[in-house]
Amino acid sequence: MVTIMKHEESAATKVRVPLDEEESQAVETLAAPSAEAPAQSDETVGDPFVERAKMSARHVDVFYGEKQAIFDVSLDLGEHEVLALIGPSGCGKSTFLRCLNRMNDIIPECRVEGDLRLDGEDIRTRGMDPVLLRARVGMVFQKPNPFPKSIYDNVAYGPRLHGLAANRSELDEIVATSLKRAGLWGEVKDRLHEAGTGLSGGQQQRLCIARTIAVSPEVILMDEPASALDPIATAVIEELIEELRQNYTIAIVTHSMQQAARVSQRTAYFHLGKLIEVGETDRVFTNPRHPLTENYITGRIG
Repeated sequence: MVTIMKHEESAATKVRVPLDEEESQAVETLAAPSAEAPAQSDETVGDPFVERAKMSARHVDVFYGEKQAIFDVSLDLGEHEVLALIGPSGCGKSTFLRCLNRMNDIIPECRVEGDLRLDGEDIRTRGMDPVLLRARVGMVFQKPNPFPKSIYDNVAYGPRLHGLAANRSELDEIVATSLKRAGLWGEVKDRLHEAGTGLSGGQQQRLCIARTIAVSPEVILMDEPASALDPIATAVIEELIEELRQNYTIAIVTHSMQQAARVSQRTAYFHLGKLIEVGETDRVFTNPRHPLTENYITGRIG
């Protein structure tokens, strides 16, 4: 197993943590040469583009050192939609997700090429501050990562950092509104000054979502946000995703095809770093057009 370190950076803090076992496996799989890797000339099946795109990626390639991990991916995220990214472990879906708010920039051996835009604005220019970009394009990670602070301070940290509140009253309002949108206010309103790390796993993940939306992002990226949660907590997160879609554009990486079917309007299937098929979720799951997509959905691969 190759030991690779990554940074997880938010508007609030930057920490250096090891990749978990699955992420390390994904990097090894993507970085290893493979005779099965799809040719770059292959075209994506379906409809990768939309009329009202909030974010767009064109001809994106990602490399770890000299090994290519993502091959010529072009894809749109539509306004107020949930886009599910599915595929086997190591297929590149999380790597692509991290391109959308430049989280890959903080992996030294990672290099990203291609065109990535938010509302038509190039996010890869030197004039684009990555910290400000990550406030506009927030991220919720696989495992809940509340700061070692109170529930209140977890949510308030980003607004304080970006100067979004002129006084304590405005900050209180931001915290309350964010916790309400994350479906957590009723459970914590009487203990806001208790440690966020003392919450249950599902509550911690909703706290992280509240922390993300507290800085008023336009896009929310979710990297398997319910994979470490029990079925009841997972159902709460899925209901929350549907509510959040009314105000945000969401891209979610998931290994659960059932979850993708429940929460998303469009689905993109990745295989060995290549975007194979994109389309409306119902169509992709009931009538896949590419053999690889069909094999994955029917359990022959993955």
